[in-house]
Amino acid sequence: MGDKGGGPVPSPQQARAQATTITSGKTAPEAEVSATSRLRALFDGPHLSPGQRRIAQYLIEHLTEAAFLSITDLADRVGVSQPSVTRFAAAVGFSGYPALREKLQSIALGTRTGGPAAAEVDRSNELQAAVDAEIENLENLRRDFADPDQVIDVGRQLSASTPLTIVGLRISASLAEYFAYAARRIHPDVRLVTRGGSVAYDALLQSREAGGTWVLAFSMPRHAQETLTAVRVARSAGLKVALVTDLALGPMADEADVTFATGTGSRLVFDSYAAPGVMAAALLQAMTDAGPERTQARLEEYEQIAEQHHFFLRE
Repeated sequence: MGDKGGGPVPSPQQARAQATTITSGKTAPEAEVSATSRLRALFDGPHLSPGQRRIAQYLIEHLTEAAFLSITDLADRVGVSQPSVTRFAAAVGFSGYPALREKLQSIALGTRTGGPAAAEVDRSNELQAAVDAEIENLENLRRDFADPDQVIDVGRQLSASTPLTIVGLRISASLAEYFAYAARRIHPDVRLVTRGGSVAYDALLQSREAGGTWVLAFSMPRHAQETLTAVRVARSAGLKVALVTDLALGPMADEADVTFATGTGSRLVFDSYAAPGVMAAALLQAMTDAGPERTQARLEEYEQIAEQHHFFLRE
């Protein structure tokens, strides 16, 4: 699709590169960030559907009232369904509507009081704002971890799958490589897939033929079509899929058996992955807890090899 002038629509990275600069953080009073600007910054990053844009516009225009509405009341005011509000919250990086409402309330109350919290945000530069956004993602993840049962259960399933296949294509490869590197210390057969197409298909089919039961897939924005295809191939082969991504809803989550949705940092030109990284570490912890004896034996064996071959510097 083109813009009004017929030119191409810039990618998220292009748009951020055009809009983002690292400033000194010494904001003049007349340049202080308004509540409207903060909301627009919150909603501008994701690609929102027309219905989601209606919700965003209503929140921007009626912040002081809307920040304290229930999900039912907000849906009625905007003229959308409650699931639409939930999907909107996920689309802008929150674990659900309660987490989004908490953020809206903090913005609304900061505007009313003009207190220290608002002043601190106003004085922040782009790098500090990016860190603030990641702190918020981690706070949302912390709330999700209040009930760790799903993480524990999936960690047990991943631990029992031999082989265990980890999929991460394009930008998601870094998270997949981190997980696979650590998982190999505690699991006897970890297979990493970072290339799409027929290479991924072969690896997934071979994993199932070898007795594998689960795949862990990472899908960070911009979401790759080839990741969706690989997940579908895994499911069609009889493998179950656990997905770590940034959205709890959408075509990628629809194909997975279990989805762990964590926010990504989108304030800079390229996304940052503090919360997905912690999510990956939590699943690794759950895997170690699922088989403590095997974990201990493998870690001891690895340490002996590392010592023998001088893998690491002495500290």
